[in-house]
Amino acid sequence: MQNQFNVEYPQNLPDLLQMTKQAFEDEARMAMAVKLFELKRLSSGMAAELAGCSRVAFLLGLHRFNVPMIDLEEEELLAEGLRD
Repeated sequence: MQNQFNVEYPQNLPDLLQMTKQAFEDEARMAMAVKLFELKRLSSGMAAELAGCSRVAFLLGLHRFNVPMIDLEEEELLAEGLRD
């Protein structure tokens, strides 16, 4: 079972952004999912589900929001052997 909530926005907002209503709503869902992922509140899989896309599509779309796929601290990189 899925929960749902509605977000009110000005009727002309998609037009102002030169988007269709559906494209605007999809972008808003993606933006919310990306922000929760960035804040480490959701895993990439859960964020992808919220955004309504596959995990791969979600991860590949992160660059549009200037959010890295992997956000590791220097110590974590060293521990993983990913740093010179």
